[in-house]
Amino acid sequence: QVQLVESGGGLVQAGGSLRLSCAASGRTFSSYAMGWFRQAPGKEREFVATINWSGGSTYYADSVKGRFTISRMNAKNTVYLQMNSLKPEDTANYYCAASTRYSVTYYLRDYDYWGQGTQVSVSS
Repeated sequence: QVQLVESGGGLVQAGGSLRLSCAASGRTFSSYAMGWFRQAPGKEREFVATINWSGGSTYYADSVKGRFTISRMNAKNTVYLQMNSLKPEDTANYYCAASTRYSVTYYLRDYDYWGQGTQVSVSS
C-alpha cells in the first residue's frame, strides 16, 4: 500500500509561482512512475505532468509545457511540481499519483495510488 500526501497549494496572483510537494510512504517509491493531475470544478481530471523512476524522463501537458517542472527526490520519497507563470486557468485541485505498472504514463487509468489533492487558486 502506498500513501500519498500533497502540500504546497494556495492562492497566488497571475504570474506568480508555487511549488507542490507529494510525500509518499513505502520502500519502493523509487521504482514508481509519478504523475500530477488536476481537476477544476465541473471538469474532468486531466493530466499535467509525469516522471519516470529515475527522473530521466518527463512529459507535460501542452497547456503547462514551459511553465511547470516535475522532479523527484527518491531519497526523500518526494515528487515536486514547480509551477511558474501561473494563469487563472491553472486553478484546480492538484493530485499526485503513483503507477506501479508503467515506467511513465499520462493516462489516469494507469495510476494505482492517488493523494487527496491540494487546492491551487490563481487570481487575475
